[in-house]
Amino acid sequence: MQHPDARTVVTDYVNLIAAGELDAAVALFAEDATWAYPGDLALSRTWRGKQEIFGDFLGQIGTLFAADGLPSITLTGVLADGPRVVAEWTTVGTAANGAGYRNHCLGVFTVENGLITSVREYLDTHHVAQTLLAPAAG
Repeated sequence: MQHPDARTVVTDYVNLIAAGELDAAVALFAEDATWAYPGDLALSRTWRGKQEIFGDFLGQIGTLFAADGLPSITLTGVLADGPRVVAEWTTVGTAANGAGYRNHCLGVFTVENGLITSVREYLDTHHVAQTLLAPAAG
C-alpha cells in the first residue's frame, strides 16, 4: 500500500484540525501515538494513544475557549526530512474567561506508514497559563 509522504500527512492533519474535521484528523494518527506537551501546566505531560490525545488532551482544550471564540488555526510553515516533519501554526481565539489568545506553535512530528506516531509540541506555555488557564477577571 502506498502511503502519502510525511509532509503531506502533517499538512493534512493541521488543515483538517483548522477546518474542524476531527474524525479525519484522528484517522491520521497511529493507535499508540504519543503527544508531548511542554511545561509545568496541568496539561503538560506525554499523552499516549488516540483516546488520551484526542479525548483527554485536545478534547479539553476546546472547553478552555469561549463558545463564540473557538480558535482559528493557520498553518504557517512546514519542513520535512524523511519521516520527521516540523510544522508551525498560529492559534487565535478567545479564552472561556474572555482573554484574547494568540500563540505561535511548533510541532515536531514523526510519521510512519502514513500515520503520525509522535508529536513534540513547543509553544508559549506562560501565555497559555495567563490566558486559557487563568480565572475570569472579576
